[in-house]
Amino acid sequence: MAPLATSRKRKQNAKEQSDASDAEPFPNGGLDLLSGDEGEEGLAHDSDSDDVDAFPEIDPGSDTAEEEEGDASEDEDEYSFGEDEGQDDEDASSDNDLHIFPRAKTIISDITGQPKKVYPEIEPDYDSDSSTEEAPNRVGNIPLHWYDDLPHVGYDIDGKRVLKPARGDELDKFLKTVDDPSAWTSAFDKNTQADKPLTAEELDIIRRLESLENPDANYDPYQPTVEWFTGKGKEEVMPISAAPEPKRRWIPSKWEKKKVMKIVRAIRQGRILPSKPKTTSSQPQFYAIWNDEPPSSHAPPLPAPKPRLPTHSESYNPPEEYLPTAEERKEWEATDKEDRERDYLPKKYPALRLVPGYDQFIQERFGRQLDLYLAPRIQRAKLNIDPNSLIPKLPSPNTLRPFPNYKSLSFAHVRGRVRCLSISPDGAWVVSADEEGIVCLWEVIVGREVKRWSLNEKVGAVEWCPRVDTSFFVVGTEEKLRFFNPPNLPPAILTATRALLTPATLPPPAVTPSLVKWNNPSQAPTPESPLLSVDLPPSSGLVSHITWHRKGDYFATVSSGGGQGGVWIHHTSRRHSQAPFKKIKGSVQLVLFHPSKPHFFVATQRYVRIYNLAEQKLLKMLTPGIRWISSMDVHPSGDHLIVGGYDRKLCWFDLELSEKPYKVLRYHSRAIRSLHFHPSYPLFASSSDDGSIQIFHARVYSDLLTDPLIVPLKILRGHDVREGLGVLQARWVPKQPWLISTGADSTVAVWCH
Repeated sequence: MAPLATSRKRKQNAKEQSDASDAEPFPNGGLDLLSGDEGEEGLAHDSDSDDVDAFPEIDPGSDTAEEEEGDASEDEDEYSFGEDEGQDDEDASSDNDLHIFPRAKTIISDITGQPKKVYPEIEPDYDSDSSTEEAPNRVGNIPLHWYDDLPHVGYDIDGKRVLKPARGDELDKFLKTVDDPSAWTSAFDKNTQADKPLTAEELDIIRRLESLENPDANYDPYQPTVEWFTGKGKEEVMPISAAPEPKRRWIPSKWEKKKVMKIVRAIRQGRILPSKPKTTSSQPQFYAIWNDEPPSSHAPPLPAPKPRLPTHSESYNPPEEYLPTAEERKEWEATDKEDRERDYLPKKYPALRLVPGYDQFIQERFGRQLDLYLAPRIQRAKLNIDPNSLIPKLPSPNTLRPFPNYKSLSFAHVRGRVRCLSISPDGAWVVSADEEGIVCLWEVIVGREVKRWSLNEKVGAVEWCPRVDTSFFVVGTEEKLRFFNPPNLPPAILTATRALLTPATLPPPAVTPSLVKWNNPSQAPTPESPLLSVDLPPSSGLVSHITWHRKGDYFATVSSGGGQGGVWIHHTSRRHSQAPFKKIKGSVQLVLFHPSKPHFFVATQRYVRIYNLAEQKLLKMLTPGIRWISSMDVHPSGDHLIVGGYDRKLCWFDLELSEKPYKVLRYHSRAIRSLHFHPSYPLFASSSDDGSIQIFHARVYSDLLTDPLIVPLKILRGHDVREGLGVLQARWVPKQPWLISTGADSTVAVWCH
């Protein structure tokens, strides 16, 4: 648009010039309306000749003057347009040279409605210095913990968020140190949330700081001392200052003298008292502890206790009925002073002037002072709280049925304490053994004895195999294990039992020989003889505990001999035994298998250790705080454990929570002998030497945030205490809420609901 406007102006000027030339020449003092070029041409023409040129003649061959003028104007427009275009290009190039950054565009803001300038983003070239650098964080010196919960760590120069780099866990950091040998020479930069490599100079500074050296490497602590004022030719012969010494340095000050004299006169006149050493007064200082006015912020003190008023017996002339007789006087004199009802005997005097001095005056005044000294001065506010409100709300036992509450039947052994019993997996049979070596098999429902074995040696433990396809139990005696099967078994179960215990082809011997010997009877098995016997190492002692794995192929035994041979794990199908521990800390009391994991519980006198048999390592050590552990059982879920001791404590452990007991129960008055969880009902029982059995409701929730519900339900009493021993063992019937217990009174009781 600019070149067209310029050409139009030139046309208009040319036309006005032609009109003016027809009329008269320009005056000398007129305005110069020509362009720069035209002005120069005019001046040049004027310099050549003072005459004014005549108007040019019109060519008759041409068209009209207007057409000629139009052609001339078109030529002039073409020339002027080209000239202006070149000038504009030259101006644009000069502007681009001046403006380094791209030009901004003016837009209307959507928020304010006002025009604003928007600059395009800077796109650096490939060879730019900052093209390969990460966007630095431009938040400045602010606390960076403000960005802990945000996905970014700050903002860059364009105001965009600088996202946090991905950071791995501790395992990733460890692998990074293994793969990258220079990873240890980096430090965490809080500004960029990334590891920044340290330079050699920075590492040298860190090394010097750790060695308590100067961080500057160029510092020389042993450089020679520069003698500035000493040495030859450097002696100070002139004073530093040429000012003369003032006179006040050797003449006493008059102002100090006036000040001292003023203090001396005040001391002489008594206006200033010098400090005197405090001397303890020989006279005692008394003060009334009841008459002090209390501060307003505290409650007023209680009034002083009033002395006891005298009675008629303390009168100098008491009535005759108050005077003691000769027998009462002798009894009073024979009684100790602390046991007398009163400290005096009533006496009668005819006149008041005949009353002697009171011989108990000093003791009575001293007692009064003690009453005043020890009496309370402030009345404490008593909390009015109902004690019943502090007791936790427990559900009623009637809502937690079924549980055993009465004695259904009793089975009696001939003699000896019945220390152990076991129940078949189907809950129909019970095998019990006493200290005389008598093993009895009887029915649970009616208590009828089916079979009896006489082993003629002390029986320490009996345990039934949990397998359903077979039926046999293990009896532990002195250094020997015996396997028995009950009579009247179905043919299929009897065949499977004999195929397991007395196979036709023995399994190959183990690579590592064992001290335990597995022996089959030389003759055909009879109902009286065991199907299989296992000889434990010598000096193993009495087998005190037997526990089976849930699958029924492994079982563990604990012998009273202790040491390395005290704990053995036996594999029935392979006929192999092994000692899981080379060295045992403490005396092992009993062991248990985990219901679902390859974990092994070992209880010593004071601790319970949990081992992983697959990885062969110690997982956890529980500290129940019991002096001597006597019994232990694990919950069917495998997450909880109860431990009982001879010091009457029952500890409940949450294995996922802590190594300390979750709850400690003290319901027995004597030592706890046995603990057992019911395999299907939320119940567990504890038996003690006090002759009682405690039944508890123990519900474990699947929600980890909900605590187990432990409610005491019933106390069962039916065994007599003999020689300090009560109920020795208690076991639940697997499919019924029934309990079977053995006692020192040679009886076995069945408790039903």
